[in-house]
Amino acid sequence: MSDNTIVEVMADLGLVARAKRRRRGLTRQGKRPAAPDLVKRQFTAPGPDVAWCGDMTEIITGEGKLYLATVIDLYSRRILGYAMGDRHDAGLVVAALNMAAVTRGGDVAAVIFHSDRGSEYCSADFAQACNRWKVRQSMGRVGSCFDNAVAEATFSTIKVEYVHRHQFRTRTEARLKIATWITDFYNRRRRHSDCDGRSPNDYERSTIRVLEGQAA
Repeated sequence: MSDNTIVEVMADLGLVARAKRRRRGLTRQGKRPAAPDLVKRQFTAPGPDVAWCGDMTEIITGEGKLYLATVIDLYSRRILGYAMGDRHDAGLVVAALNMAAVTRGGDVAAVIFHSDRGSEYCSADFAQACNRWKVRQSMGRVGSCFDNAVAEATFSTIKVEYVHRHQFRTRTEARLKIATWITDFYNRRRRHSDCDGRSPNDYERSTIRVLEGQAA
């Protein structure tokens, strides 16, 4: 049946096609100047703490939306920092960055942090946090998910493998269960092709052993 025939039949029946709703993202470009793109879609790194990336996503709970911000090491795909709250604002991405820096012992000077150009990442608060840790900001283009592909893929994994299989009655329940899944399963036990079939934590430990062997 041709498209024209379908249109005619629908018109005879008084039917109107429903327009497909476009997915609304969280990214709203900030007013401050964007940082240069230091990654340019090269989502690999020669070792830990060379380049990180991050983004935000929303999770539905019985109390409403919960927002999750992450910081991911591009070498091991380990989620170094995360923060969750009922508002997607600069405080959320700053908290995730602070957690990542503390996870690495505070010595993160010159690490590249790559994100989109969302207002949270373009904010003065986030710029100050990056300056405090001496982290170098990097940003992709507006509206291009491929410019932050690892962060997008990580959220897809979190949602497909965990979030979409559960119902959270409250934001507190979602926070606790998602945090546990990230730290106890994703980082410690989930195998990644980018990690030669090992978990992020195991992949980093193997790197440390190699470096220690070379130094001996």
